[in-house]
Amino acid sequence: MFENLPQLHRKDREISEEECIGILQRAEYMVMATADMQGVPYAVPLSFVYLQGKIYFHSGMHKGHKISNLMENPRCSLAVVGNTQPIYTKNFTTYFESVVIFGTVRELVCEDEKKAVLFALAEKYLPEHMDKAEKDISASLSRTAVYEILPEKICGKAKRAK
Repeated sequence: MFENLPQLHRKDREISEEECIGILQRAEYMVMATADMQGVPYAVPLSFVYLQGKIYFHSGMHKGHKISNLMENPRCSLAVVGNTQPIYTKNFTTYFESVVIFGTVRELVCEDEKKAVLFALAEKYLPEHMDKAEKDISASLSRTAVYEILPEKICGKAKRAK
C-alpha cells in the first residue's frame, strides 16, 4: 500500500530502524495526518505509546475530524520528533532526530486490550499517579476508544553533532 513512496532525500542523515524505535519509545507526542475520501488532509498532535511494534492512541468514542477520516480511510502518516537542539557553528542549524511512519489504523474492541493500552499511556505520561489508574480507566472505558496503528513503513533521519 505504501511501497511507492519517495525515498529519503538526504540519505546521509538516514537512521536505522532500531534508532527509529528508540525515538518512538522516548518521544512525547506525534502528529497524525489523515485524509478524507476527497483527499482533504488533516493533521493533529496526539499523545501515544509504542508497544511491541505498534503505536497506540486514545480518543473519544467515534467523534471528531480524525476519527471521521479514519472511518472513511484507515491509512495515516505520523511524524515524531525526538531530541532537537538549535545551534550556531558556522551558520544557523538545528541538530534533530525524527521518524515518519506510514500505517493503517484499527480500533481495538477487546476491553482487556483497551485497558492494557490505557495503562501503558498512564505509565508513560503520569507514572507517579499509577495508584489511581485502575479506578480512572475503569470509569472512562465505555466512553474511550483506543486505536492501534500497524506501521507499514518506518523511516527516520537525524542531524547530530559530529
